[in-house]
Amino acid sequence: MASLNVSSVLVVLFLTCGAVMATKENDQIIKENNCESKMRLPCVLEAFMSIFNTGSISNKCCGELVVLGKVCHSPLVKRTLENPLFKYLNPATIIAKSIQTWNNCLALIDSPSPSA
Repeated sequence: MASLNVSSVLVVLFLTCGAVMATKENDQIIKENNCESKMRLPCVLEAFMSIFNTGSISNKCCGELVVLGKVCHSPLVKRTLENPLFKYLNPATIIAKSIQTWNNCLALIDSPSPSA
C-alpha cells in the first residue's frame, strides 16, 4: 500500500512539480500541446512506472501514450528528470527506458489486429 502511495506522489510530481526546474523549451512544448491532460491518471502511473521504475504498461495505456504523442512524451520525461527529487536516477538509463517504452507501444499500436 505504501508503494502505491509513493507511486501516486511520483505521478503527481511527474505531472506538476517539475515546472520549477524545467527548461523553458520543455515547459512551452508541454503547455502548447496541453500535454498534462491527455492521459488518464491510471495510464500516467503505468507509463511512469515502466520508465522510472520497474513495471509494465498495458495495451490500453500504450494506446493513450501513443495518442499523447512523442511531442509530449519526451518533454514530460525530460522535465521529470530535471526535478531534484529524481537526481539519483541515471538520465541515460531513463531516456533509454523512455525510448524503449515509446517504441514498444508504437509497435503494439501499429501492428495489425489478428483477423477474427
